[in-house]
Amino acid sequence: MTVSIGDRLRLTASQTYLKTADPMPMLRPPDLVSVGEIGEVVALHPLETVAVRFRRGAFLIPLSQLEPVAAED
Repeated sequence: MTVSIGDRLRLTASQTYLKTADPMPMLRPPDLVSVGEIGEVVALHPLETVAVRFRRGAFLIPLSQLEPVAAED
């Protein structure tokens, strides 16, 4: 999947933990983002990972656990 900054993506799988997208990343509990929540890509990282801003913060998520959101959603 090819993404760019500003794309909207939906989380498709529950996480065991969340890693913040801060300059000094921290591990956070997985209940901050629910499955199906829509976020916006704010940064691209190596190894098929993107920083996605959800309503409760920005987190590093692998692209394999995200799907694009249709324009009407």
